[in-house]
Amino acid sequence: MSGNRRKAFLLSAALVGGAMLMTACQDTDKATDAGAAQGSSSATPVGDAATPSGSSTAGSSQGSDAAGKGTEDGAGSGADTGNGEREPVGQSCGANDISWSTRSETQAGGYILIIAKAKSGITCDLPAALPTVAFGSDGTQAGPAEQAVGQQITLSGNTTAYAGVNPKSTNGNGGKELDSIIVGVGDDDPNPVSLPVGTITVEDPIVTNWHTAPTDAVPFS
Repeated sequence: MSGNRRKAFLLSAALVGGAMLMTACQDTDKATDAGAAQGSSSATPVGDAATPSGSSTAGSSQGSDAAGKGTEDGAGSGADTGNGEREPVGQSCGANDISWSTRSETQAGGYILIIAKAKSGITCDLPAALPTVAFGSDGTQAGPAEQAVGQQITLSGNTTAYAGVNPKSTNGNGGKELDSIIVGVGDDDPNPVSLPVGTITVEDPIVTNWHTAPTDAVPFS
C-alpha cells in the first residue's frame, strides 16, 4: 500500500470488563466463659446492645438503596432514540461479526447495495448510525444520503440489514475508477472489510443508514 494512504477509520476500541469479589465470614463459636460473657453484658448497656443490629439494618438498607440505584441507572442506560427515551444496547457488531455481500442496483442512477447478516451463533446490534464506507488509497469516505438517523438493528439468524452506496453523486465526467470498497461498523471498527464491487467511478460518494428492507436503502442524492 502507498505510504501516504490515509485510513479513514482503523481506531481500536476495547471493552474492559471488571469483576468484584466479595467474601464474608461469621464466627459461630459460642463463648464458653460465662464470667466473660456476663462481664461483656454488664459493660454494654441494653441500648448499645441494639447498635450492631441497627448498624446491620442500616447497612442492609443502604445496600438495597444502592442496588435500587444500580437497577435504575441500568434501566436508564442505552442509546438515545431521539424522542426522550432510551433503547437498551446489547453487544455491538463489529465487521468481523458479519457475513457481507454486495449487489449492483440500477435504481437512482445505479448504486451498490451492501448486505449484512450476523455470522452463525452471533447476535449483535448495528448502531443507529451510518456504516463507514471508504474508497481508494486516499480513504475517501461516503457522506450521509439521509438527513435523519436510522434505527438500531439487532442482527441474529436470518435478520438482514441493508445500506445503499452511491459512489458518484455528482454529474459530469470526473471521479476515479476503483473496484472495491472498505466497510466498517462506525469509524472505530478495528476490523473493516474490503468488498469487491466491480469497476466503479467514485466522486462525492454517499451512503444510507442501515435498513431492514432493501427498498428503503436507495441512496437518492
